[in-house]
Amino acid sequence: MWVPGGETILRAPDRPGYTRKGLKSMVSFSSDVDILKYEPVLFGELHPSGQVLAAGTNGTLGGTTFTASGADFVSAQVSAGGVVYMHTADGSLDGAYEIVSVDSSTQLSVSVIRPDSEGAAIAPPAATDISYRISTFLPQAGEVGFRLTEHFGIKPGNPASIYEASDVLDTDVLRRVSVFGVISNVYAMLASKADDENFWKKSLHYQKLFERAKERCRLNIDIGSDQVSDVTRVGAFVRLVRD
Repeated sequence: MWVPGGETILRAPDRPGYTRKGLKSMVSFSSDVDILKYEPVLFGELHPSGQVLAAGTNGTLGGTTFTASGADFVSAQVSAGGVVYMHTADGSLDGAYEIVSVDSSTQLSVSVIRPDSEGAAIAPPAATDISYRISTFLPQAGEVGFRLTEHFGIKPGNPASIYEASDVLDTDVLRRVSVFGVISNVYAMLASKADDENFWKKSLHYQKLFERAKERCRLNIDIGSDQVSDVTRVGAFVRLVRD
């Protein structure tokens, strides 16, 4: 995935991994579509202008297939789990949609946001002459992911640990925590630029959700590659519980 400067790659959160940027590593436990489920406005008028992967006009949407001639989604490192905002001049289409897959350099499979990521894609309204934009919050997700691994005492947050993020058996417990942390950070960033009290309130609200969700986390870690939990770490007071 893209981040400013193009130096760090954030891998998809279905099986966390990390790459190194200098001495610091990055890991992500949530995707942009996870953010969309809570705050769709962050992909509309409040989108991060400095974190746009791709944008253009004259797109077409038929069924779940979105085509944009002249685009290069592959080079832009657009991926499944991302979000595309689309709108038409007549207002028949105006919203943010889930990217289900990147089918070619000019074609995406998209969907109305699904309750289950394994479910069939749901077609948005068909349209032509679509203006589109694909922005991402994966840089923020990487920062939150690093903080979480630091809290739980695993790599990359704790470089001395023998445990890595990829050793966590079920990262779904960290997905919601990551989402709350990312949204809190984004609203804090918006508030600092606009000096908007409502942005500060939303940032504080999500920060509280982040702390509570982190405390409830229970990570099961496999150190033997047999998909059996060997170590448990609890968020409220990080400790080791051997099974």
